[in-house]
Amino acid sequence: MAWSDLWALEMLLAAFAGGAFGAALGALPAFIFTGFMVIAGEAANVIGKTVAGASDAGAANELAAVGITGSIAFGPVFSPAISFAGGAAAAAYAAKKGYMESGFDYHNAKDIAFAQGTKPDVLAVGGAFGVVGYWLTVASSTAGMPYDPIAMGVVLSAIVHRLVFGYDIIGDTSGGILNMKPFEDGDRRIIGEAAAADGDGSGEPAADGGTAEGRFVVEPWLPHQYKWANVAVLGLVVGILAAFTAYKTGSPFLAFGISAASLVFLNCGVEKIPVTHHISLPASTAALALAPAGMAVSAAPPGEVAAAIPLLPALVVGAVFGLVSALAGEVVQRIFYAHADTHFDPPAAAIVVGTFLIAVLTIVGVFPQSVWVPTLGL
Repeated sequence: MAWSDLWALEMLLAAFAGGAFGAALGALPAFIFTGFMVIAGEAANVIGKTVAGASDAGAANELAAVGITGSIAFGPVFSPAISFAGGAAAAAYAAKKGYMESGFDYHNAKDIAFAQGTKPDVLAVGGAFGVVGYWLTVASSTAGMPYDPIAMGVVLSAIVHRLVFGYDIIGDTSGGILNMKPFEDGDRRIIGEAAAADGDGSGEPAADGGTAEGRFVVEPWLPHQYKWANVAVLGLVVGILAAFTAYKTGSPFLAFGISAASLVFLNCGVEKIPVTHHISLPASTAALALAPAGMAVSAAPPGEVAAAIPLLPALVVGAVFGLVSALAGEVVQRIFYAHADTHFDPPAAAIVVGTFLIAVLTIVGVFPQSVWVPTLGL
C-alpha cells in the first residue's frame, strides 16, 4: 500500500459500502463471514500450491490471496477494520439514539450480534466508520508498523466511536479495574446513570440503552470465558492446534478462519462457544516464523514448509503464543470492555499484542522471519 491509497476514490466507496453492510448485518455476523471467506481463500491457496507444484505455487497463491483472502476477507467487503468495526460503531450510535431494544444483558451498544437492518442514518454511520477503518489500515500498512494493521484498525476505531458518540473510554473502574468478582456475585447497577435514566423505576430501556435494573456492575466480555486458568488452558490448546494447522498447510490464516467461522454457533445462541481467533492467528504465524529467512511460506507447497520447520518446536511456539494472546485478550477485556458501554474488541487487541511480539522477535533475530507481519523495514 501507498499513502496515496488513503484517497483512492474507488476504495473509499468500497470501504463505505463495506462498513454500511457490516452495520446492516451486525458486527458479529459480518465477522463470521470474514471467517468463511478466509477458509475459502486459504483452501484455494493450499490446493493450488499442492496441485500446481513449486514452479507454479507463486501464481496459485497470488490468485487465491488477491481473489478471496486479500480482497474479500481482508478487503473492503469483510475486513474486520471495515465491516466489523463499522457494525460496532453503528451499534454505539443506534443505542445512543434509542433504536435498539435487543434484550441484551449488557448495554445495548455492546450487542454486536444485533443486525441494524436498513435505517439510513445507522448505515451511514457504519459506512463512515468503514472509511475510518480503511484509513487506519492503510496508514499502518504503509508505515510498515510492526503489528497486524487490520486488528489495530479495529482497536482504534472503537476508541474513535466512543469519543465521537460521547461514551467513556474505560468506564467506572471504582470497584477495581481487573476485578470480575462483582459479576460473580451478581451485583447490579441499580443506582446512578441507569436508574436516573429510567426515572420512574419501570425498568424500561432508557434512551441511551441502559436500564434501571439489570445491568451488571461489571460486564465480562464472555461470561463463560474470563477466568484466568480457563483462558490460559484454552490458549494453550488452541495455540497447539493452530500451529499444527499452519505446519500442515503452510497457511498462517486458515486456523484463524476456522476460529472466526465457528462463531456462527455463538451468534445462534449456543452456550459456552469459546472465542479463539485471537489465539489461532498469532499462534499460526509464530509457528511459521520458524521457517528459514527468505522462504516465501505463503507461496511454498505445504510439504516444503513442513520439511523446513521441526514440528515439535512449532507446536511449542504455537502453545506459547496461544497462551500469551489469550491472556492479553483477557487483560484488555477487563480494562476496556467490562466497565464501559460499547463494544471494544479484546481479540483485535490481543492480535495486535501477539503480532507485535512476532515482529519484535524477528527484528532481534529470535525468529528467522515474520511471515506476513510488517517489521518497520528492519
